[in-house]
Amino acid sequence: MKQQTIYEVAVIPIGNLNALRQKETAFSYFSNLSKCIDLLAASLAINGWETKVNYTAVYRSLKEKGRYAVEYKIEGNKVFKITITPRTINPSLTMMGIEEKP
Repeated sequence: MKQQTIYEVAVIPIGNLNALRQKETAFSYFSNLSKCIDLLAASLAINGWETKVNYTAVYRSLKEKGRYAVEYKIEGNKVFKITITPRTINPSLTMMGIEEKP
């Protein structure tokens, strides 16, 4: 089976404002990193947030740290955090430590 990397984008509500308005973490999955970043940048711009996300920063962070994370604040209060994490679908199957029957 062919392995493929997909990118999990999580928008995680954090900080004091989350106590006032309870929100769930929103997950999205993409097979193309540039499409993922384009949609994320567009969504942030449409909703009036600063676009801190760019392809180069995300790509380098994924290679070095294995994930990308950025927090958004308003007047010193954290509002939400965006994380991008690579995930492997169709991982290689292992024998789970089971040996061949003698």
